[in-house]
Amino acid sequence: MKNILTFLLLLLLTFGCKNNENNSHKNHSPKETTTDKKTVLSPKKFAMTLIQDAHIHIDYAAPSVRGRVIFGELLAYGEIWQAGAHNATWLETNKDLSIDGKTLKAGKYGFFTIPNQDKWTLIFNRNWDQHGKDEYDPNEDVLRFEVTPENTDTFIEQLTYRVERTNETEGEISLSWEKTSVSFPFSVKVNE
Repeated sequence: MKNILTFLLLLLLTFGCKNNENNSHKNHSPKETTTDKKTVLSPKKFAMTLIQDAHIHIDYAAPSVRGRVIFGELLAYGEIWQAGAHNATWLETNKDLSIDGKTLKAGKYGFFTIPNQDKWTLIFNRNWDQHGKDEYDPNEDVLRFEVTPENTDTFIEQLTYRVERTNETEGEISLSWEKTSVSFPFSVKVNE
């Protein structure tokens, strides 16, 4: 048995790597591979926080400025915007929240804005699962309120949301892009 294995090994060594035109080592060199993956221009992102046992989560696609003027040009003033790219941005909360003196019931909502130079309208809409603003219907709005935009000294290339806890029962949600930021406080409604 040992002799047969030795013989097979010698055959393999002798004929297995014969250097000829049909079977040379250069034909065994690894192939170069190129990936044709496109860079995602508006990657999926999220922001969230926990306040007591309330989980507040925002899911969005984050476009970049890429040398464009965003507010007032790419996004016209006075027009509805899905507050991100591609699908509508959405917010989910497992507890009721108080925003602008009104109650946003626990649930999942589309988040839309109407940017203007002096005031932005912020909107929570029942239809959270839609492409852009294509299916936006104001009759599905559950909460609307206005905030004043802030001009920032810092340039923000990619749309960024933050959900931050400010104390035991309160937090703040902000959206920043280019040199503009809007934010609003909220509180978790505690069952009494």
